[in-house]
Amino acid sequence: MSPDAALPYVEVEELRCSAKGCGADAVHALLWNNPRLHTPGRRKVWLACGDHLESLRGFLDQRSFLRDVIAVTDLDETHG
Repeated sequence: MSPDAALPYVEVEELRCSAKGCGADAVHALLWNNPRLHTPGRRKVWLACGDHLESLRGFLDQRSFLRDVIAVTDLDETHG
């Protein structure tokens, strides 16, 4: 995997929802990229609690940025 495609290493215990003002524990990771700014293999990560998954997914989907949604627990396994 190229360095551009690697996900950032984060401690699972510290993951909080990315929705403005939320701060709840995240259970989902939304992997996205903006093709005008990022190389095709690069993935940015937004985190979501159960309550904000659909709103964050919708925001990224409307812009055609969303690439995948995985469980937060799978973030650690993705980059070994």
